[in-house]
Amino acid sequence: MVPWLRSTSLFPPIDAALDDPNGLLAAGGDLSPERLLAAYSHGIFPWYNESTPILWWSPDPRMVLFVGEFKLPRSLRKVVRQRRFEIRVDTAFRSVMQGCAEPRNGQSGTWITPAVTEAYEALHRQGHAHSVEAWRDGELVGGLYGVSIGRMFYGESMFAREPDASKVALVKLVAMLGGMEMPLIDCQQETEHLARFGARPIPRREFAHWLSRLVNSPQPAENWTAAALAAPDEP
Repeated sequence: MVPWLRSTSLFPPIDAALDDPNGLLAAGGDLSPERLLAAYSHGIFPWYNESTPILWWSPDPRMVLFVGEFKLPRSLRKVVRQRRFEIRVDTAFRSVMQGCAEPRNGQSGTWITPAVTEAYEALHRQGHAHSVEAWRDGELVGGLYGVSIGRMFYGESMFAREPDASKVALVKLVAMLGGMEMPLIDCQQETEHLARFGARPIPRREFAHWLSRLVNSPQPAENWTAAALAAPDEP
């Protein structure tokens, strides 16, 4: 059994998470900005569907991408240098979330429900959630979004309506984070796609150690719009 969170409940310690399913820590609660920020600050994230209550996770190991270990494939470097896409930041946050919620091959649904979209839009208005967008001929064709606390970035989801669109957005994100001295991207779940870019699993305890330092570090002096303008197209 996992603990049921009420409005004033605190999260259990992350080492109390289940081994099977890996990382399930608690259920219930809400998606208020305060609850979400508390979760992310402790290495916890929500992931569920409309037929279940809110479920909170902290898997072990944890998939992360160290900015300094990012691998840019030669073929993708060529796409970046062709400037096929215009990259913008924080100009279409809701549209990016809606793109990430679109059906994908092999998936019957999405956890990015209207309630989730509203919750992360609230974080976006507070300056804690950001989108990196790929545009082509004035249309949004790909992008990603995530949460930022201190000098830590938590990747949430990405989508592409054209080949390489979300990958180019990821390249720009890594370049921006490098310029802002934000060394780590939380990727949550282990996937072959992210491993190609240098992401790797680390023990949950090590991840928690990084978090305790980064979430309590001073926010970068640059805002995300300025960071996007200052960052090169590639790391």
